[in-house]
Amino acid sequence: MKPSIDPARDAGPAAAEPPAPACVLSFNGSDPSGAGGLAGDIATIAAMGAHALPVVTAIVLRDTAEVFDHQAIDADVVAQQARAILEDVTVAGWKVGYLGNAETVGAVAEVLSDYPDVPLVSYLPPLPWLEDDEQQSYLDAFRELILPATEVLIGNHKTLTDFLLPEWDNERPPSARELAVAAAEHGTRFVLVTGVMLPAKGAEQFIDNVLASPQGALTGEKFERFDVTFVGAGDTLAAALAALLAAGGELQAAVGEALSFLDQTLDAGFRPGMGNVVPDRFFWALPPPEEDGDGAADNDDDLSAGDDPPSKGSPRRVH
Repeated sequence: MKPSIDPARDAGPAAAEPPAPACVLSFNGSDPSGAGGLAGDIATIAAMGAHALPVVTAIVLRDTAEVFDHQAIDADVVAQQARAILEDVTVAGWKVGYLGNAETVGAVAEVLSDYPDVPLVSYLPPLPWLEDDEQQSYLDAFRELILPATEVLIGNHKTLTDFLLPEWDNERPPSARELAVAAAEHGTRFVLVTGVMLPAKGAEQFIDNVLASPQGALTGEKFERFDVTFVGAGDTLAAALAALLAAGGELQAAVGEALSFLDQTLDAGFRPGMGNVVPDRFFWALPPPEEDGDGAADNDDDLSAGDDPPSKGSPRRVH
């Protein structure tokens, strides 16, 4: 009797296995609310079709409303987490979020320096939970060690202004290009500035989100601002962009796609607790609304006559 032959085994593992998706290593804190931090990064990167390699930099004690405390992970342990997986998996993109303290910033920068050709997207969140001295040392280290390796720096307009142009005293707020010039002095190629307030038009208030280089604005998208506060929007945008660049996307097109993705996650956002609204990174996986006998979609919202239901593609808000 001839032995049975397994064609897949004879062909070898390379022929039997599908190609792996682009892998993005994310350095970020652990956020138990799932709104941002590593939980948000993992969901976003997966939703963009890439694979997340999460490295814990800090434990953040928070709910959906506020941060109560934080505990940085030992810098050597952070580096060991990253080195262990990098010896096994080829990384196609980096995402840096909250790194915990200045010592961990240094450890992460040392890891990044060994992979200078892998694109890095860095997100700088507001850090009101840090004491003044701790915050200053963190920002100084971030400026000196992370910015030189950064392809795109993402942050709210006010946060980036305070970080990059702390001496700004003009009544006019700095433009995205001026922030890009300041970032370029530290080696960063581009900035993606969110939450740029635009002049109100009647009752409507819009905010701009602008990708800029030192030469000027390159692309962006305006969102309508509503009185709803989100948590996790910045991490979502940065992780989405990191995944798109890791997959080989061209920068301006990737920024447009990441902003569109963020817009839709906020449009479908939900409130899991008593605090703020969380982006829904898997809005596209939800089943379509059921139709009644007349062919109209069921809607639990009580809309007044003449009101249009909210559209998935309508402009939304970013904080």
